[in-house]
Amino acid sequence: MNKPQLKTKVLLLENINKTAVEIFKKYGYEVEHLTYALDEEQLKNKITDIDILGIRSKTNINKNILKRAKKLKAIGAFCIGTNQIDLETCNQNGVAVFNAPFSSTRSVVELTIGEIIMISRKIIEKNNKVHQGTWDKTANNVHEIRGKKLGIIGYGNIGSQVSMLAEILGMEVFFYDIVDKLTMGNAKKCDTKEELLKTADIVTIHVDGRPENKDLIGDNEFKLMKNNSILINLSRGFVIDIDALVKNIKNKKIAGAGIDVYPREPRKSLDKFVTKLQNLPNIILTPHIGGNTEEAQTNIGEFVTNKLIDYIQNGTTTLSVNFPQIQLTKNQNSKDRFIHIHQNIPGILAKINQILKENNINIESQFLKTNEQIGYVITDIN
Repeated sequence: MNKPQLKTKVLLLENINKTAVEIFKKYGYEVEHLTYALDEEQLKNKITDIDILGIRSKTNINKNILKRAKKLKAIGAFCIGTNQIDLETCNQNGVAVFNAPFSSTRSVVELTIGEIIMISRKIIEKNNKVHQGTWDKTANNVHEIRGKKLGIIGYGNIGSQVSMLAEILGMEVFFYDIVDKLTMGNAKKCDTKEELLKTADIVTIHVDGRPENKDLIGDNEFKLMKNNSILINLSRGFVIDIDALVKNIKNKKIAGAGIDVYPREPRKSLDKFVTKLQNLPNIILTPHIGGNTEEAQTNIGEFVTNKLIDYIQNGTTTLSVNFPQIQLTKNQNSKDRFIHIHQNIPGILAKINQILKENNINIESQFLKTNEQIGYVITDIN
C-alpha cells in the first residue's frame, strides 16, 4: 500500500455502498458518507474543500458546482451513466471522472428477463387476486415467452446480455442500435427503430442518457407497435412519453409494461412518489432498482473506489470517462511523481521538460497521452 493521502477529503452521496467507505479509510482518506442526494445549493456549500466526490444518478454536477470545487481532483459515478456530470467543465478544471460501466450489468439483465416473464404471465394481477381471496386460474391473455419476438433498443453491455439470456429461453431476438455492434448468438439486427417496433412482441429499452433519447418512445412509436405488446424500460426515465404510455395501456394497445425509471424521482428513499402509471393493469413499477442488488452495489463500490484511489495514488486513468487512458505501476521507487493536465495544444511537453532542466531535475520516466481536449503528462523524477 502506498503512503496514505493525508487530509484527502472524500464526500460520498446517495447511500453509496459502505464497501467504498471502508476502502477509502483503509488508505487514510477522510470520508463523509450521506445516504441522500444534495441539491445544487447544498452541494455548492459542501464541495469547496472536497478532493474526491462520489455520486449516483440523482446528483447533477453542473458548471456552477464545479466552479466552487477548487480542490476537486476526481468524481466517481457509482453507477453506469455519467450524463448527470458536466464532463466538458470537468475537462477544463482538470477533474477526472470514473464510473462503473459493467458492475451492475447482470442485475439489470436479470430484472429485465424477470419482468418480461411476470408481465407475460400476469403474475402481479394474479398474485393480488389471491391475496384478496379470489382464485383466478384463467389463461386468457397469459403467454409463455418462448417463441416470442424480443426487440432490444440499445445493444450495449446490458442489451447484448439480455439478448443472450432471452435466446436461451427460446425467444427470437431483434435489436437496434445507432452504432454498429457485434451480434450475439442468432440475434438479428434491425436497420431502423421503426422496423424493430413493427416486428417485436416485447420491446425492452437499454439506451444511455444522451439528450437525443428523450421521448424515444411516444405516440408515433406506440402506433407502430403490435397490439397487445409489452414494453420494458430500465434505462432512463425520459426515454418514454409517460402520457402516451398511459393512453396506450388504457386503450389496451399495450398489454403490460415494466418501468423502473421515471422523468422525476425522489431525492431520498421512502419519500412520497406519484406517477400517472400507478394503479394501471399489468404494470410493474419499481423504484429505480435495476442495479440495486447487494452483489452489484458491492462490486460498484469496490470498482469505482479502486479506480479513484489508483488515480490519486499513482496517476492511472484507465477507464476514465473523460481523461486520456494511461495505465501505470505503483509509484514506489521514484522520489516524486508529477502530474500535469493541460489543453491539448502543441509544445507543452517541451516546456515542462525545460522547467525541469532549468532546476537540475533528472527525469526517470515520462508518459504523455492526449485526447481531443486534454493532454495528460506523468513524470517520475529521481
